[in-house]
Amino acid sequence: MSAERPDWPVGVDRLILPATDSTMAEGARRAPDMAAPTWICALAQTAGRGRRGRVWSMPEGNFAASLVMRPAGPPAQAALRSFVAALALRDALVAVTGRAELFTLKWPNDVLLNGGKLAGILLESSGAGGRVEALVIGIGVNLAATPDAALLEPGALAPVSLLGETGIVITPEDFLTHLAQHFARWEAQFTTYGFGPIRSAWLQHAARIGQSMTARMMRDEITGTFVEIDMDGQLVLETPKGRQQIAAADIFF
Repeated sequence: MSAERPDWPVGVDRLILPATDSTMAEGARRAPDMAAPTWICALAQTAGRGRRGRVWSMPEGNFAASLVMRPAGPPAQAALRSFVAALALRDALVAVTGRAELFTLKWPNDVLLNGGKLAGILLESSGAGGRVEALVIGIGVNLAATPDAALLEPGALAPVSLLGETGIVITPEDFLTHLAQHFARWEAQFTTYGFGPIRSAWLQHAARIGQSMTARMMRDEITGTFVEIDMDGQLVLETPKGRQQIAAADIFF
């Protein structure tokens, strides 16, 4: 299980599975027995999922992995690692392609390639009494193919694949190495300096900043100009009613 290789982060384990139901579920099951942060990568998923329980389709050759860790600090701080993961994911994609201009970040948890959805991030935690016992960060990337468009919510961004947009072929195992390296670097910055530098770096790569977008919640929706994210990771929109901060929503351009 230990990953003793020169291009792998020190103190981090990895587990490559031929198949599982979901790397998120796998991570949750294994978390109690894990002594070190561990990346779990599956070459096939039978029940992958995204935000709010949506199906996450995984054609052959695509990437699915979850990082299981035991972070210090309260749940709100742990949740900010979605931005750490987004920056690491973007850096890994830039490292693979050499094309920094192609990739942008969509609040709260997507990476875009040429304006289409390439990757998504999902966080789930367990714990009690204001403590996080285990945090599972799931990442899915369309390395080789796009999922069935019929699975998309109306108005959602069209999916794209790395192969389809750039012609680049990379295996999930090799992509995991890039991702783990960059996550370790951003995680070290987060734990040392806090969310401020993470927020600034994320905003430098934000999609549609200064443009109009609609935030759709469970029972409401708000349309406004994307101004920034605040120090709690909330989306800030300028609306006719003034600035509004949004903690969780689906975003439509």
